[in-house]
Amino acid sequence: MIRSVTMLSRAETYLAYRRSLGFKLKTSGRQIISFARYADDKGHEGTLSSDIALRWAKANATIADPFTWAKRLEVLRPFANFLAAEYGETTFPATNPFGRTKRRLAPHIFTIEEITAIIAEAHHIRRVQAAGTLMMPALVGLLAATGLRISEALSLLLRDLDLEAAQILVREAKYGRQRLVALHPTSVAALENFLDRRNAMFPSSPTDPVFLSELSGKMLTYMNAWHAWFRITQRLGIRPRGGHPFVRIHDLRHSFICRRLILWQQSGAEIDAAMMMLSTYVGHVNLRDTYWYIESVPELMAIAGNRFEDAATVGGDLDD
Repeated sequence: MIRSVTMLSRAETYLAYRRSLGFKLKTSGRQIISFARYADDKGHEGTLSSDIALRWAKANATIADPFTWAKRLEVLRPFANFLAAEYGETTFPATNPFGRTKRRLAPHIFTIEEITAIIAEAHHIRRVQAAGTLMMPALVGLLAATGLRISEALSLLLRDLDLEAAQILVREAKYGRQRLVALHPTSVAALENFLDRRNAMFPSSPTDPVFLSELSGKMLTYMNAWHAWFRITQRLGIRPRGGHPFVRIHDLRHSFICRRLILWQQSGAEIDAAMMMLSTYVGHVNLRDTYWYIESVPELMAIAGNRFEDAATVGGDLDD
């Protein structure tokens, strides 16, 4: 009988199936389990329905606003589709009644001086930090120089660094993809110096993580890095210039992308071709994610506007 099957068991079956296909589903998996437990606790019977999904989306949301509710509801859509294929009576809203699910705030774009100050301060962070005076300067420098995601950097193994070829193999990229990231000679030199010091203190087999906790010797976690980052940026008093209430580690990636685009636009490079290269380099799945910067970052919008004004001064039809 369908009614004897709990929503939690359905959710576990769904997640096991998706993960067998290679999907990690860390955050969305937790939310789907949360929904399933909520449905069971409320005495919901049968398969998924629009009513219980809408009620869960608003219940216990971290922020009580339509944007948050919309995102929570959308997490359930693939699960609902899966159940619909199994149980014909499954219902789910065809469109999201809470509105848009994507809202990107402008990032903080670090100046070179700010990045230099952060790395310098990281050399003096208290040694009680897991991300201490050895790991944190190298981690910040790598993120700033390559635009890697913090998750990609923390997942690197020693075998992924090919300094002779001046490149890194990113195995744990977003959506399970892999890519090669070229390194500037200065980055190679900095990594060589870091690895000499690191390997003298910690295990250095090819399968060991590049970044380790200086307290436990285990793989450095995001929370380890975040705690050190927060202390450093608070001590420096860096005020956020974007739409977020504080400067984030991920803003190093945004800053790398923006600096590269600014240099290309200032030099009059063919921006569409450059965008393709940059999108591949930083691991964007969709080219629109790279073009977003031109529309949303003031520094890039100003340069784009100046180029348009220069072109308009020359004359000619706009549709030429």
